[in-house]
Amino acid sequence: MPAVAVVLAAAACTAQPPAERPARGPATSPGGAAATLRAVLTTPTDIDLSWRGGGPGALGHVLEFATDEAGPYTVLQYLPPGVTSYRHPDLMPRTTFFYRLRTFDGPASAPVDVSLPPGELTTDDQESDHDWLAPRRDPGRSATGRSVRDGGVAAPTGLKAMVKHANGILFTWTDHASDEEGFLLESRTRGGSGYAPVAVLDPDINACGLITLPTEKRASYRVRAFTYGARSNVPRLTTGEPAED
Repeated sequence: MPAVAVVLAAAACTAQPPAERPARGPATSPGGAAATLRAVLTTPTDIDLSWRGGGPGALGHVLEFATDEAGPYTVLQYLPPGVTSYRHPDLMPRTTFFYRLRTFDGPASAPVDVSLPPGELTTDDQESDHDWLAPRRDPGRSATGRSVRDGGVAAPTGLKAMVKHANGILFTWTDHASDEEGFLLESRTRGGSGYAPVAVLDPDINACGLITLPTEKRASYRVRAFTYGARSNVPRLTTGEPAED
């Protein structure tokens, strides 16, 4: 399955990780060695990024950029482990960009399969109350906190998917983690080769709605409590003048 952008029209809510002051070189952590990140100005306003290494046990990488070395950094994508390149296109000319890559890891819930009704949203669906889309925390679905770093004991449990209409799903689960930096809602479409993030949620959330794409009538979903690991070096590039038509 292709990598999915963090900010999606399909997702009801996403959250940016807190800004940090970037390190000059790779930073290591218990999650494994840092990736080596390379950036190339392919056209005056397109930057191609590629990387190698980066914690073979990690479940994926978070690619971020900023226009100031001190941040704040903005997430471009949460990427599955098999993805090792990304193009950042159509950038502002004469602007300096900084990039960094971080691993993420953490236990996931058991998956649930969802089959949505055929067809598109009706007028009634579009005009109905969509309060269920907003992510929230229900104290009744929060259990005794456990560390995400202690293996599967902190994995979310009891994941349920309630179909709200032809393109809408409400997910609820029980949160067991005490030190997560957030949750990832992940999906695998029917026939897809693996799961990829479709929504990024704040810590302590245990309910979230999702508006799906027309190609996602049948999919499998799971939710992951995650924490960040090793951080790469920070390449710096300045864009040029766009080509004239």
